[in-house]
Amino acid sequence: MGEMDRPDGKRDARCADRDLDLLERGSIRPLGQLAHSSNETFLVEVVNGPDQTGTSPVTQRLWAIYKPEWGERPLRDFPPGLYRRERAAFLLSESLGWGVVPPTVIREEGPFGVGSLQLFIEHDPAEHYFTLVDTLIDGDPAHLDELRRLAVFDVVANNTDRKAGHVLHGTDGRLWGIDHGLCFAAPFKLRTVIWDFAGERIDAGLLADVAPLADEVPAALAEHLTWFEAAALQQRVQHLLEEQVLPEDPTGMRFPWPLV
Repeated sequence: MGEMDRPDGKRDARCADRDLDLLERGSIRPLGQLAHSSNETFLVEVVNGPDQTGTSPVTQRLWAIYKPEWGERPLRDFPPGLYRRERAAFLLSESLGWGVVPPTVIREEGPFGVGSLQLFIEHDPAEHYFTLVDTLIDGDPAHLDELRRLAVFDVVANNTDRKAGHVLHGTDGRLWGIDHGLCFAAPFKLRTVIWDFAGERIDAGLLADVAPLADEVPAALAEHLTWFEAAALQQRVQHLLEEQVLPEDPTGMRFPWPLV
């Protein structure tokens, strides 16, 4: 429901900026609650003015996913405030120039309090990583490279919950990663369904993109992490630069549950 992407499939920076501005400033109207989510998650409409009063014309609107802190289920291994990690994942994606995470902001005054607000990606809900990967292996190599890039992203972010349903094939033709509330822990906790590329050499261009993180975590990203989490992120990047291959899982246990 956001601005259209360019015909070549790449997201127009001006459109992305407009979406971010609307997410940060627009009025939020709940449309419904998403079923089967571990935490309370809502589909909302964001508009560019208080159209409920009829005094301000609406010139832009979009759908978004709203995750309030109020609805987070307590966890033993992650502190409250998972919404901040959703924002951090977007900032990481943007700092790398990869654009694999939909625009995501934090709103203090959401309908149910502070939480993350992420652009809703139009997609076929019947598609997910497992339905995509076999088709892509025999099909579009560009999409395969997108999956490899997402695999590297998950190692850097230390994603603990890359379910198959967290990989979307948007109607814009791009692959997107969503649901990053369980990322950035200091101990290595990678759990993912993306193991098809395990042991492969990482493309030199991807390594060049992540290399600056070995020296410094951008301030905007670091403010959402603890000192230990930021230091661990740097160590993961340093390890990737040394090994230059995607990690393998000899235990066969590093899968999230449920898988989809």
